Amino acid sequence: MPCGVPQSPVVTVASPGPGTLLAFVMATPIIQLSGLGKVFRANEVETHALSAVTLNVLPGEFVSIAGPSGCGKTTLLSILGLLDSPTAGRYLLTGKAVEKLSATERAGIRNRSIGFIFQTFNLIGDLTVFENVELPLTYRGVSTAERHERVREVLKRVGMTSRMSHYPSQLSGGQQQRVAVARAMVGRPAILLADEPTGNLDSRNGHAVMELLRDLHGNGATICMVTHDPRYAHAAERTLHLFDGRIVDGAESREGHELEESGFELA
Repeated sequence: MPCGVPQSPVVTVASPGPGTLLAFVMATPIIQLSGLGKVFRANEVETHALSAVTLNVLPGEFVSIAGPSGCGKTTLLSILGLLDSPTAGRYLLTGKAVEKLSATERAGIRNRSIGFIFQTFNLIGDLTVFENVELPLTYRGVSTAERHERVREVLKRVGMTSRMSHYPSQLSGGQQQRVAVARAMVGRPAILLADEPTGNLDSRNGHAVMELLRDLHGNGATICMVTHDPRYAHAAERTLHLFDGRIVDGAESREGHELEESGFELA
């Protein structure tokens, strides 16, 4: 089942030829950023983490946000996930303005609409695999029967059914990340946000987690992933390159040269 992907309205129009119809989908972006900026202030010093970022993400897209360390990737993902607020610009999430919401309002939307996959897994050590995945649904007040059905469903999808009674310390890094993916999926969010999901994994387990994300995308999930690794950035169907807090392309020679030195290929 797709991870809470909103259904786009389908409009049918008559084609020029007799007796035929053309159907096309008018897709409304899940994420719309316009002129987004973020400034951090400390001891009268301003740090511009993001500048004039404009971006649309459509339902069912797999977008990677790539670039060298310190370019603003994690700041952008934090704003997308409503963990932080921008200091300038607009942010529409599923068509609703969210850039000026209170912390409580942002928390409510995160719980309903956003799934997070972190580099450090963030599993609770004294809970089993099943209980870790179930926890977000407990906060939502979902009934016990539905919670258990949904947890078993997502654990099956990530290949962790046989480990549901294990504790995180009994799992490999790759297995823990699969559990983290299941926990992000169980609430059927509108979008999955992955922050360096392969950062703490060896190449074999990193590849396995990327295959899992590609499979989820193939089944309709909308994914935004931050990575500094060009191998995994190319797994997405679209890659955004950040440099000094701005989206750049190959036309910007200095930034393009430095990104290519980091291993990224610019179109």
